[in-house]
Amino acid sequence: MNEEMKLFHLNNNWTLVRKPEGSRLANCKWVFKRKDGASGTNQQRFKARLVSNSFIQREGIDYNDVFYPVVKHISIMILLATIVELNLEVEQMDVKTTFLYGELNETINMKQSEGF
Repeated sequence: MNEEMKLFHLNNNWTLVRKPEGSRLANCKWVFKRKDGASGTNQQRFKARLVSNSFIQREGIDYNDVFYPVVKHISIMILLATIVELNLEVEQMDVKTTFLYGELNETINMKQSEGF
């Protein structure tokens, strides 16, 4: 949780402000997860993510577009088939702060979570 908070501050992901009059605030909560280490190691990792409970938002009022940054399965299949065809190697990596680099055009008002 401390690492996540440090990355929020380093990336200037938010600004603390007083609640704008007439605005609706999205709730947020911390989600904790234990991840097993890579095969052959016993090292476990513990991850914390701050997530918004944005289900209170209304389309056309609180937001206009929805985008889920996930890859399509066909794209993965084509990529893997190309790797096999060209006799290449695959290496996996994890980008910890992927979602912290996105740019939003809208202002999102969120309640301060406990633990800040």
